[in-house]
Amino acid sequence: MHVPAVPDDLWAAFEPLLPARPVSQRGRPRIPDRAALAGILFVLKTGIAWHDLPLALGCGCGMTCWRRLREWQQTGIWASLHHQLLDRLHGLDKLDFTRASLDSATVAAPCGGQDTGPDPTNRGKLGCKRHLVVDGHGTPLAIVVSAANVHDSRMFEPTLDAVPGIRNGRRGRPQRRPIKLHADKGYDSRRCRAACWRRGIKPRIARRGVDSSSTLGRHRWVIERTLSWLNRFKRLKVRYERATDVHLALLTLACSVICLRRLRSLCKP
Repeated sequence: MHVPAVPDDLWAAFEPLLPARPVSQRGRPRIPDRAALAGILFVLKTGIAWHDLPLALGCGCGMTCWRRLREWQQTGIWASLHHQLLDRLHGLDKLDFTRASLDSATVAAPCGGQDTGPDPTNRGKLGCKRHLVVDGHGTPLAIVVSAANVHDSRMFEPTLDAVPGIRNGRRGRPQRRPIKLHADKGYDSRRCRAACWRRGIKPRIARRGVDSSSTLGRHRWVIERTLSWLNRFKRLKVRYERATDVHLALLTLACSVICLRRLRSLCKP
């Protein structure tokens, strides 16, 4: 059985973020980091259970990859990888900060765990929400996780504040605030609008009973597309991880892969 190797461009961005490790002469030899990353990507894309990861792939056992995933999450490597790729896109002037979009999507969480709760749209079954903000092209800027029974408006500010300062390789302050922010009627409240104005953002939030639902997708379709891209990673269609940090690590890695795909499309002759 053959597992696709970690792409060279992804490894080139990822390897410098790894901490230096002393060589140990005792115990089993440590699985190479690139092999562990290949196993993590395989689980993310195929949706296979960790304990079903075949040893024939050469990535070690599934629990080894799971532990490496969590270890790198706790040291901030996944967030750093995503931030680095955003910096590269901004350096190429391919991030659109003139307008951004914010929305959420609910996924089932049958195993329960941290930040899960009864989904009011699915007969009270356990679920989890992912709150996403994207730029004008649909590039994921930040993602936050909450329980399914948490109202979207309560996660509005934490999602906005999760956007890192993105540099373009030139002088000046890093950019983290779009000029305009589009959101649907779930965020129609004075609190959400005031949160935008405090951050220097012009709110473009649909108003209940005023704005027609037929015109809401004019600028917001990009975030619906990005949420669909996330669901193409089969491990993310349903949340199986009980620990929030493990689930968030997979989400952040998926966002990084989306950013990398955009970089590849820009480099095509």
